[in-house]
Amino acid sequence: QVQLVESGGGLVQPGGSLRLSCAAPRNIFSDSTMGWYRQAPGNERDLVATIQKGGRTNYADSVRGRFTISRDNAENTVHLQMNSLKPEDTAVYYCRADLGLHGLYWGQGTQVTVSS
Repeated sequence: QVQLVESGGGLVQPGGSLRLSCAAPRNIFSDSTMGWYRQAPGNERDLVATIQKGGRTNYADSVRGRFTISRDNAENTVHLQMNSLKPEDTAVYYCRADLGLHGLYWGQGTQVTVSS
């Protein structure tokens, strides 16, 4: 079973920053489009940001300019730097590895809470 291991969630005040990380097995990571998604209570799981293996990125409008996704190909890790956090960013954040026809893999999720 493929494991994506997330870390970095927690409680932060509005305006603060957090950095999420997700480590994947090399054979999955190297050819995957990696992404972050989030799900708030009562809501569907929504796209936050993705990064292709060549480095091309895509962001949800709600986070563009505040969040930055990056990948470390030497460490098989994808990061999500979240700045200027708002209460509406509160959600469980999930890492995803998209291998196209070869599979779609999810992490277990990490809670991010933005509150004063």
